[in-house]
Amino acid sequence: MNLHEFSLAGATLKALGSGALWWPDQALLCVSDLHLGKSERIARRGGAALPPYETRDTLSRLASDLAQTEAKTVICLGDSFDDLGAAMALPEEERLWIARLQAGRRWVWIEGNHDPGPVDLDGEHLVELFLAPLTFRHIAEDGADGEISGHYHPKADIPTRARMISRPAFLVDQSRVILPSYGTYTGGLRCTSDILARLMREDALAILTGPAPKAVPMPRLRHV
Repeated sequence: MNLHEFSLAGATLKALGSGALWWPDQALLCVSDLHLGKSERIARRGGAALPPYETRDTLSRLASDLAQTEAKTVICLGDSFDDLGAAMALPEEERLWIARLQAGRRWVWIEGNHDPGPVDLDGEHLVELFLAPLTFRHIAEDGADGEISGHYHPKADIPTRARMISRPAFLVDQSRVILPSYGTYTGGLRCTSDILARLMREDALAILTGPAPKAVPMPRLRHV
């Protein structure tokens, strides 16, 4: 399994190359910003037609992570659906797929700004979850400690010999982790943005996702 290990508030966590967060001591897998049903939502609102395969692709990757980790608890950290209409419009095949993934596990849906309120799927529907010593919520809060959040879809640009590459990234410091988006059709916010630079401490790391997760100092804009 491709991963990068780190600790937060005394908990040992593993950033997986897929963008999922694994907490072995709790047999807990956390993913953020799945945005299931995004192609349906865009089409419903008159946008460009996108191939409607992103939900299946996202669920396939999640199924693979669950098979590898044998997680007993899953936390979906908000914006699991692109909006509440997308949740209601899920094809029956995909609803059944989610039900199979949930079977035998504790499954927690954290509310996000795209999907406030419970959706018509099994599992717990919470605003946030405290599981000592960590708090799971959708959007980071100022002054929080031991916080796991998502929302911002962070990504980092790093130079290579051939070119600059950009990848979704975990942002990690002594107080919090911000997860990358796990969804297939989601964009990202560069970690040089003002809001992420403000939220993360100066010594924060960016853990780039991919086949070989790599931790680098979180890139920042340097004003001279």
